[in-house]
Amino acid sequence: MDYKAKIEALRTELRTHNHSYYVLDMPTISDYEFDMKLKELQQLEDAHPDCFDPSSPTLRVGGTITKDFETVVHGERMYSLDNSYSKEDLEDWEKRIQRILGDVEVQYTCELKYDGASINLTYENGRLLRAVTRGDGFQGDDVTNNIKTIKSVPLQLTGDYPPKFDIRGEIILTLEGFAKMNQERLANGEEAYMNPRNTASGSLKLQDSSLVAQRPLECLLYSIVGKDLNFDTQFDMLEKARQWGFKVPQVAQLCKTTKEVMDFVELWDQKRHDLPYETDGVVVKVNTLRYQEELGYTAKAPRWAMAYKFKAEQVATVLKEITYQVGRTGAITPVANLEPVLLAGTTVKRASLHNADQIAKLDIREGDTVFVEKGGEIIPKIISVDVNKRPKDSQPTVYSTHCPECETELLRKEGEAQHFCSNDSGCPPQITGRIQHFISRKAMDIEGLGGETVELLFKEGLISNYADLYELTVEQVIPLERMAEKSAENLVNGVAASKEIPFERVLFALGIRYVGETVAKKLAKAYKNIEALMQANHEELVAVDEIGERIAESVVQFFGDSTNLALVHRLKSYGLQFTLSEEQLQNQSDSLKGKTFVVSGVFESLSRTELKKLIEDNGGKVSSSISSKTSFLVAGDKMGPSKRTKAENLGVPIITEQDFLGMV
Repeated sequence: MDYKAKIEALRTELRTHNHSYYVLDMPTISDYEFDMKLKELQQLEDAHPDCFDPSSPTLRVGGTITKDFETVVHGERMYSLDNSYSKEDLEDWEKRIQRILGDVEVQYTCELKYDGASINLTYENGRLLRAVTRGDGFQGDDVTNNIKTIKSVPLQLTGDYPPKFDIRGEIILTLEGFAKMNQERLANGEEAYMNPRNTASGSLKLQDSSLVAQRPLECLLYSIVGKDLNFDTQFDMLEKARQWGFKVPQVAQLCKTTKEVMDFVELWDQKRHDLPYETDGVVVKVNTLRYQEELGYTAKAPRWAMAYKFKAEQVATVLKEITYQVGRTGAITPVANLEPVLLAGTTVKRASLHNADQIAKLDIREGDTVFVEKGGEIIPKIISVDVNKRPKDSQPTVYSTHCPECETELLRKEGEAQHFCSNDSGCPPQITGRIQHFISRKAMDIEGLGGETVELLFKEGLISNYADLYELTVEQVIPLERMAEKSAENLVNGVAASKEIPFERVLFALGIRYVGETVAKKLAKAYKNIEALMQANHEELVAVDEIGERIAESVVQFFGDSTNLALVHRLKSYGLQFTLSEEQLQNQSDSLKGKTFVVSGVFESLSRTELKKLIEDNGGKVSSSISSKTSFLVAGDKMGPSKRTKAENLGVPIITEQDFLGMV
C-alpha cells in the first residue's frame, strides 16, 4: 500500500472510531490503540505534506492562535424562542397555530432544551467549512478553529448529505467534565468556574485552540437549514443528522397532542437530574416542515416552536438596599441590592424591582428576607417576601421623588409604569446611554469604541452627544487613560467607517423612543429618506404598516425638538447615510400598497421568504391568516385545503406564483 492510500485508510478508520466513541458512546478500540493510530497518521502527514487535509483527525488537537474573531453574517437568522410555563400556555399556542393553518392535523417533536452556547456549523461537500456563534442572531463570531477541536463535531460527513447546509446546536460541558475541570483548577490553587453554560460559552472565545482541545466540550445538534433537504419533518431531520455523523440525543419524541407533550415535559422535569448535562426545559416544535414554513416568524421568534421552561430554582436572601438606575430614555428602574447568593450556578447580587407598582404590590422593604428566582433562568427577580422574618423596625418603601444622578424631580405620565427624569439634556446617564446605544452592534457598530470609553470621553469633556464622535481626533484621544496610539487610531477610524452604515440602522441608532430595529426598517422603507420622515405628521405615520399611536407620537416629538434636529443635521454634514441606497430604492415600489397577501404552500422559483420580502419591498403587507381584509391568497404546491376553502368562502382571490410575479 502506498503512503497516500495508507494515510486515507488511517483517516477513515480514525473517523469511524471517533464517531463510535464520542457520538455513539460505543468505543470499539482502546484509548491506547486509538492514540497509536493517530500518532502513526501524524508521522505520515508530517513526512508527506502534499497529503494535507483540513478535515484530518490529527487537526483536532488545536494549536491555532486567533487574536481577532471575524464577524460573520448568518445566512439565515438565528431566532430566540418564546417561553411557556404551563399547560394553558401550550394550549393557547396550539390555538394560534390552528388559526393560521386551519383544520389540519398537527404533530409535535419534543426535544430537551440544552443549556449551553448556540452554534451554527456550515458544511460544504461534506466538510466543515465554518463555525459561527449565535451573536445577536443576525451575525456572530467565526470560531471554526476552536470548534474543530470538539470530538463530537464531524469534520467529514458520511451518507447522503446535501452539497451545502447549516446545522445548528448547542456547545455544552458535561457535568462530569465540568466537575473534573474544577477539581484540577482547585488543585492548582485557581478559582473554580461558576457553571457549565458560561464555561462552555467562554471556551469558544479562547485565543489558543489547544486550550479548547483540553476541555471536554460536546456539540448536540437540533436543526438543519438549507435548500433541497431530503426530509419533510423535524423528526426525520434529527434522524438524518445522526446518519450523517452528528451527535443528536435520542430522547426526542414525536407527540400527537398537547397532552402527550405535557407527559413528555413532566417525565423529563423529573429525569433531567439524571442527565449527563444541564437542561432547563423542553423545546416543542411543529413536526411538519411545510407547516413550519407556513407559520413563519414574529420579529423575535418562530411561531412554530415553543420552549417549555422547567420551574426555576428559588433561593432566599436579604435585601440590603434599594437604589435607582437611570436609563438612556430617562426611565427610572429600582434595583434591589442583595446579600450575595448562589442561584442556578451564578452568584446573584442584584435584581430588578421593575417599578413603583411592583414594590407596592409585594410590599418590598429594605432589610426584608426575599425569595429570588431567575426569570427564564436568566434575569434575577424577586417573587415574594418572607414577612415572618421582617425586622420589627421595618418601614414601608417610599419611592424616590428625584433623579439619583441630577436631582431633577421625577415624573410619571398617566398610563406609564415607570417614573422618568425629564432632564434629558443634562442627566449624565441619559447622555452616555444614548451614545452607547448609538455605537452598539445593531446600530452603528463602531469598532474600537465601547461603553467604558464613552464614559471616559464624556467625563473628559470630549463628547456630550453622539454627533461629537465625528469630530474626535487621534491627538484628543491618545492622552486618555489606557489609550495607546494604535487604540486611538482604531477608534477614530471606526467612527469614520460607520458613515457607511445603511439608513435604517442610522435611524435606529438615533434612539427615538419605541423605534427599535424592526420599526426603523418599516419607517425607512416607508419614507425613503430622513427629510420625508421629519416632515411626516401623526396621521401619516399611523397609516404606515405596524406603526401605532405611541410610536407615531414619539417620532413627531423627537423631530419636533430643535436639539434633535440640530444633531441630525450635523450627522448629515459628516456624511452618514440618511437615505435608502440606490439598490434598495430600485428593489422597492408602491405597486402593492394597500394590498394584503397570505402566502401558503411550496413555490418553484422563489422561497416563501423571498416571496414575502418581494411583497413588502413593493409596499404590500403579509398576513399569516386569511380574513375578509385579505386581498390575495398566493397558493403554492401542497397548500392546506382549509386555507383554500376559507379563501373561497370569503371571496378572496386565489393566485399562483406566476400571477403574483406578473403583478410586480
